[in-house]
Amino acid sequence: MATQYSGVRESIPGRVNDLGGSSVSAEENFRKGCLKRADRSFSQGLQCQQINSMAAMMSLEDSVFIAHSPQGCVGCTIMAVDMYRVGQAHRGIKQIKNPRIIVTNLDQKSVVFGGEVKLRESVKKAVERYNPKLIFIYASCASGIIGDDIDALASSFATEYPGTTFVPIHCEGFKSKICASGFDAAFLSINKYILKKEKKETIPNLVNLFAPTTVSFADQKEMERMLGLIGAEVNYIPFYSSLEKIKRIPQAVASTSICKVFADEFMKTLEEDYGIPYSHTVMPIGIRNTDKWYRGIAKVLGKEAEVEKIIEAEHARIEPLVARIRAKLEGKRVFICGGTGRSFAAAALIDDFGMKLVGLETPTYDADAQVDVEYLNGIHKDFVIDIANMQPFEQVNLVKKLKPDAFIGVPEWAAKLGIPTTHVLDGKRPTMGYDGLLYLGNKIAEQLSNPGFNKKLAEHVKLPYKDSWYEQDAFKYIVGI
Repeated sequence: MATQYSGVRESIPGRVNDLGGSSVSAEENFRKGCLKRADRSFSQGLQCQQINSMAAMMSLEDSVFIAHSPQGCVGCTIMAVDMYRVGQAHRGIKQIKNPRIIVTNLDQKSVVFGGEVKLRESVKKAVERYNPKLIFIYASCASGIIGDDIDALASSFATEYPGTTFVPIHCEGFKSKICASGFDAAFLSINKYILKKEKKETIPNLVNLFAPTTVSFADQKEMERMLGLIGAEVNYIPFYSSLEKIKRIPQAVASTSICKVFADEFMKTLEEDYGIPYSHTVMPIGIRNTDKWYRGIAKVLGKEAEVEKIIEAEHARIEPLVARIRAKLEGKRVFICGGTGRSFAAAALIDDFGMKLVGLETPTYDADAQVDVEYLNGIHKDFVIDIANMQPFEQVNLVKKLKPDAFIGVPEWAAKLGIPTTHVLDGKRPTMGYDGLLYLGNKIAEQLSNPGFNKKLAEHVKLPYKDSWYEQDAFKYIVGI
């Protein structure tokens, strides 16, 4: 009997989230089973899994999101709130609204006497103010340490407020250092409290398309266009979704995800519980990865012949345009930073434009990452790899030493070093599929030809590190256990 996945990504053997050095060494050591988990004796700016649990559901219609936490824990939702507001504008919504977030504001007194009273008050206010269909209750480090039983409380609330579905989510920050575990925590609760392992009649050609918050509306339309060409009806979830669309998940004939890190574990669960096959491929950024993603879902749907004709036509359309961009970018040296799926996809993308990868930062190294690194080492020979959940002090050290021509990813720190930057973790602009490839390539070329803003920024902003730090080994604080 299969052991149920716990929702903690470290529970799967072989996943490492503290590593630095040569990509060739990383590939060889992982293959030999010698890549051991380590830790940092100094750490800066870890991303907590709670934000991923909240962001994954934050745009669901008729929902309230209760963070059973101290007030500071919801500060990290600002990026997801911004994405949600911009996404509404892109979708033609005139009356832009914020997500309904309530924080129980746990304090010292709550730690001593428990936080149940505050949670009950928050739920009462949520129902009275909004009368929502869904209320998500997010655990935190504080409520986890206190020991508040949010599952039992959710059951009690469901009896008291029968018109609302309550979904407790166990995303206590201390449970996992891999922030993507927050996605899994949210989906496990969706399965338990909404889907409830109830099998329903299959809808022909319905495909679940899982998408994280950082996917733009343009990317959504591109993915839906591509799936439509092979006859799929798309159930785009959970971003800008609803309770009704969530309930349709078990009726799909197949599942795929725009980001494998976002929903890969949940798609496995859907196959186990509902018999829904899924395509486990790469994020569709760049020609190679878009082809691979497209062929993956087409194979599941039995549309291999159809998709090859479509790919051939798409290549004929975009390759002359890619060649023009390549003439501007060929030979440029790049450093990439992003989530595990997006960073490796962007690293493959730059080969379309003849660019050279010199460094890559990403949160996790596992079997999926190994496949990507093997591919990238064949193209770029050897590059610096930094497996880090944030850790900007390592990134600025590496970028300062490597002196790339361009930086692709989350650009704040590199921009302050005066390097031309392009944001790839951006839910406001296209990056995916065949059309997204062209936009992203042109954006990189534009940044390289007009780096004035970043250069002026570097002249007026000083990063909070001593000059001596830039001379030291970027990975000096990574220690084996």
